[in-house]
Amino acid sequence: MSITLNLEQETIIANLIATGGFQTADEVLQAALKLLEQEQHSYQSWVTKTQEQVKEGTESLDRGEGVDGETVVNDLLAKLRQAKA
Repeated sequence: MSITLNLEQETIIANLIATGGFQTADEVLQAALKLLEQEQHSYQSWVTKTQEQVKEGTESLDRGEGVDGETVVNDLLAKLRQAKA
């Protein structure tokens, strides 16, 4: 595989090597790819968790366990007034 880097990318890699954190451009790219992989994994975990929470919330509402929006807003306003006092 051949990768062409633009000037900004080359400068970033050169600066990282110059500061002593990495010995080669390959090390920089390997670290960057590992971070990207971790970020993607974290994001996918967040999506899965959020989907589960939405499903649980929807099922709760279907069972009639929800609270109407006006009540929620009034409770939040009361807490805000209390916090200001």
